[in-house]
Amino acid sequence: MIPWVLLGEARVAADGKRLSLYRRDSEFSIRLGGGGGELMNSRSHGSEEKLAELACARLARHDEPQVLIGGLGMGYTLAAALRQLGAAARVTVSELVPEVVAWNRGPLGELAGHPLSDARVTVREGDVARMIMAQAHAYDAILLDVDNGPEGLTRNDNDWLYGCEGLSAAYAALRAGGVLGVWSAGRDPAFTGRLLKAGFEVEEVPVRARGTRGARHMIWLARRTAAKTA
Repeated sequence: MIPWVLLGEARVAADGKRLSLYRRDSEFSIRLGGGGGELMNSRSHGSEEKLAELACARLARHDEPQVLIGGLGMGYTLAAALRQLGAAARVTVSELVPEVVAWNRGPLGELAGHPLSDARVTVREGDVARMIMAQAHAYDAILLDVDNGPEGLTRNDNDWLYGCEGLSAAYAALRAGGVLGVWSAGRDPAFTGRLLKAGFEVEEVPVRARGTRGARHMIWLARRTAAKTA
């Protein structure tokens, strides 16, 4: 059997958790150190692509959509969004870990077709939560492919992003009719409840990790209404 080769490591947070990038032949894996397990694999990315496809399909009537993607991963969500969006779209990717950006410009780049080279893309190295809080009515879509979904594994700070305060901030950052798309490794009824409490109209879409095969993941499509109802 071909062994895994360690290509790089990166610190995720102040608590010392680390990400590790491995390669085995043409397969890549990003894992959480300290026995945290695999976070993503280049052979299983169908649900990440679905996140972008489903959310961006709801922007068909927008002439110059502004999209924020939280979490670069292996670039599959970004690449799928770019395939859906027109030439006038602008996509900002917020990635907390600089090494992940470097990996996508290096050994991971060819996996998704080098989406970071697209002129429509701007990369911001930092916490997506700060970008969400920075501006009101700034985006037509916000896509969150951060951590393991609402049940965070890599950073305790991600709890804020998926909590009531974070979802209210996301609601405020979206334009009327805008869409918040959220990827998760599994179902979370409590998270659905928080989305509704924040004022969103919510649709839950179960998807498979590999097209019609693989693990069952969950995507939330939460639309901002013109105004919150009482």
